Amino acid sequence: MITGLHALINANDADKVRAFFRDVLKLPFVDAGHGWLIFAAPPAELAVHPADDGAEPSHQLYLMCDDLKATMKDLASKGVPCGEVLEARWGSVTSIKLPDGSELGLYQPKHPTALNLAGR
Repeated sequence: MITGLHALINANDADKVRAFFRDVLKLPFVDAGHGWLIFAAPPAELAVHPADDGAEPSHQLYLMCDDLKATMKDLASKGVPCGEVLEARWGSVTSIKLPDGSELGLYQPKHPTALNLAGR
């Protein structure tokens, strides 16, 4: 039986990115030992999309929010830059700049979500 989803972010400076998730996003965590923090993630959903012609299968990770403008304003007040907002049929999407220079997707869905189905 599947009991959860464990996502990984490979970071150039894992300590800084862990501190970002702990101190800026305020995600609860456990210390698995030696500074390896494992964060409790918000409710999740999983979608499967077809790979583009000729492209290798891949994975993507996005954080979701219910008000993208308000979330971006809150992140900006904490010194976190976000990318340009792109409007897509499925949602309003941007990215968060992580402390190691990488980016993490952030979007406000326009589609029905499966977030509350896990408890059913």
